[in-house]
Amino acid sequence: MSATKDYLVKPGSKVKLSDWDPADDGGLARAEAEQRMAENLETMAELQHKLYAEGKRALLVVLQGMDAAGKDSTVRHVFGRMNPTGVRVTSFKRPTEEELAHDFLWRVHRQTPPRGGVAIFNRSHYEDVLVVRVDELVSEKVWKRRYGQIRSFETYLNQGGTEIVKIYFHISKGEQRRKLVRRITDPKRNWKFEPADFVTRGKWDQYMAAYEEALGETSTEESPWYVVPSDVKWYRKWLVSEIVVKTLERIRPDYPPVRLDPGEAMRLIESIE
Repeated sequence: MSATKDYLVKPGSKVKLSDWDPADDGGLARAEAEQRMAENLETMAELQHKLYAEGKRALLVVLQGMDAAGKDSTVRHVFGRMNPTGVRVTSFKRPTEEELAHDFLWRVHRQTPPRGGVAIFNRSHYEDVLVVRVDELVSEKVWKRRYGQIRSFETYLNQGGTEIVKIYFHISKGEQRRKLVRRITDPKRNWKFEPADFVTRGKWDQYMAAYEEALGETSTEESPWYVVPSDVKWYRKWLVSEIVVKTLERIRPDYPPVRLDPGEAMRLIESIE
């Protein structure tokens, strides 16, 4: 079984997505992966509770990928066990007129997690070096400058106590086609169908080039990118849960110490009828 570090984008590296197999299952049997994921979800719930109680740090999880790569499914199945009181999921759509009137990070900064909280971005500020590049909405000079701005922004968040983990869902073109077709043919999934998804698919190579450069330019020690193979659904879900658990275990949130003097606490307990 491969360690999560095998999917880590090394800071400063030149990324070639062809180096990662989107159908990789890490040599892990499905039954074992599902058992380990169940254990991870229990651990995640416990660590999130400690993070919330501690109230000093926060966790930001950024999910990016092509249409039908599994972002929505991952949010439901991996993060669904967390206490919703301390979790916020934000899906970034086309910017509004108000958002376009500000700098590109304005709408994102407003959704970052408070101390003690977890924020999950389903798409994110990275759209501003992906879509805007492929669709030529801004000049190359503008989107290239944004790599440095994003690194600085994430460093600023990290220094303020926000741990950031970024996950790229690496789906193959063939698997994406199968999922997009299912959105048309399956009545339970028709609501997900968007003609624009097929327009985006027609620009596959341009998006791959954009992702490769974005991943290489913005994976840092404090805010790393992981390339998660997404053709095998059960492996994708387990691997994301593993990455998040390892991140939380590394920052080691804990319950705050009792704020009362032990003697005073005992007097309060004894006063309860």
